[in-house]
Formats: sequence, C-alpha cells, structure tokens
Amino acid sequence: MRIGELALKAGVSVRALRYYEEKGMLVPERSTGGHRHYGDRSVDLVWLIQQFYAAGLSSRSILEILPCVETGEATPEVLDLLVAERERIDRQMSELSAARDRLDTVIANAGSSCSDHCRPD
Repeated sequence: MRIGELALKAGVSVRALRYYEEKGMLVPERSTGGHRHYGDRSVDLVWLIQQFYAAGLSSRSILEILPCVETGEATPEVLDLLVAERERIDRQMSELSAARDRLDTVIANAGSSCSDHCRPD
C-alpha cells in the first residue's frame, strides 16, 4: 500500500510515517519510481509504535525494541531496556491510578456538597 493509504488505515499523518521512516522504525519497499510501498503488517507496526510513544518511550528506545518484537529475541542490553521501560510504565500507571482516585474523591465530595442549584435542569 502507498503511504497515504497506510496513514489512513493506521490513523496517523503521512508526516508521522515519514518521521518513523527517518528514524528507521518503519522501512518501506520502494517502487522503481521511488514510491514508498508498505506491506499489510505495517498497520500493526505503526499502531505498536504509537502505543510505545503513548507509554512514554523515546524513538531511540522504540528503535532498539522493534527487532525484539519481530524475532522474540533480545540482547542482554535490550532486555535491560525492556525491563526498565516496563518498570517505568508500572510506576506511571500507579501514579495515574492515584491521581484518578483523588479525582474520584473530589468528585464525590463536590457532588455531595452541591445543592440543587449546582446542576442545571
């Protein structure tokens, strides 16, 4: 598929795909005319890259991790990176959970102390 089609299917911009390519995370085949061509598995790969970014991983870390996704194997250094990133994500999830719990408390307190004039009809 061409770059525009991949962008549409993956829900990202063409610019993002070009960035992933520039960083070496996404490697398209090239037609004789120089046009990018991506395989069907590229959609899943872009989604994975997006998940890793959303989890706070850097492009450098993602680039190191991606070969492990494909092969299921990792060097000791990459395995250390994987474990460190997982521990960081666990800490972040714990902090987010605590923040959500605090918001629940604020919502409950605000809801119980609010009289009828707080909610419009």
